[in-house]
Amino acid sequence: MKAQRQMVLKDLSPYLERVPKILQKVPKVRALVVGDIGLDEYLSGEVRRVSPEAPVPVLEVLNEDSRLGLTGNVAQNVSSLGGHVDLVTVCGQDDASAILRQKLTEAGVQGLHIIDDSSRPTTRKVRAMAGPHHLLRVDFEKKQPLSKAVEEQVIARCESLVDSCDFILVEDYAKGFLTPHLMERLSHMARAHGKKVIVDPNPKSQAGLYRGAHLMTPNRDEAVALSGVDYDELRDHNDLLLNVGEKLKADLGLDQLVMTRGKDGMSLFFENEVVHLPTFAKQVFDVTGAGDTVIAALGMALASGEDLISACVFANLAAGVVVGKVGCVPCTQEELLEALSKAQKEL
Repeated sequence: MKAQRQMVLKDLSPYLERVPKILQKVPKVRALVVGDIGLDEYLSGEVRRVSPEAPVPVLEVLNEDSRLGLTGNVAQNVSSLGGHVDLVTVCGQDDASAILRQKLTEAGVQGLHIIDDSSRPTTRKVRAMAGPHHLLRVDFEKKQPLSKAVEEQVIARCESLVDSCDFILVEDYAKGFLTPHLMERLSHMARAHGKKVIVDPNPKSQAGLYRGAHLMTPNRDEAVALSGVDYDELRDHNDLLLNVGEKLKADLGLDQLVMTRGKDGMSLFFENEVVHLPTFAKQVFDVTGAGDTVIAALGMALASGEDLISACVFANLAAGVVVGKVGCVPCTQEELLEALSKAQKEL
């Protein structure tokens, strides 16, 4: 069904004025964050020669750094913006798991509910960098569904926490954590306790996996892949966006859908409206983790009582901060207020 109304929201000043008020409310918000977790590791240095063993550059490592990745980045964004979080996830029994726990604690994530699984390693993504140039990425991971025993531990932990949370945030990185049974149980417990489920999807999963969610936040390419809409069947880009968004919303029974579109901002699908928001990003160094910031900020704003447009402006402003940095990093309250001040001056 076609949306009855489509508009580009140009005057953002009333919504920007809401940002400080949202920041005052988010310390009362508690998120239950569920999903895959991992470490993002960086080996940074210089390349001065080619290896005599093979025609490949030799990276002379000058610095090593580890950061929270996947759902860990979502959790630290909730914390850095002032919210509270209970994180339910699965790690291997290895050194990387210990590093993850330490970094989560340092990031202020106090509600750690990490289930050990000796059958799989803790996910690690090791990036070799020569200055700003990305030479290589090495992944340590095991992509297979959780065992029934571990899956039931995750479900039991979520059931024990759902009553005290304000919303459930589900991150799917297609590592095997989010099984159909787990998603079904999360949706069921959310309905039973009057909580809303917000999902950041993955195009490698079947779209039907997310049925039962209240809101979904795919980027443009993810949305197209999940919808099954064919580029060639549509005459222009605007038709593509409308068809994709409306089809996903209808097929999955979503109340709301937020499609992030990089430099083109966001498109919001709710009720019978489509609202397009511009981006606040002025410099884009790295989009890694921007979606994590969006869903964390969006969920907290909605849970604090904001309408979808105000919540998306808040999230869009936060995303504009993190894309100006390199790697998975959170947006802090101070950075958000600084970005707000700049945005208001430019109106």
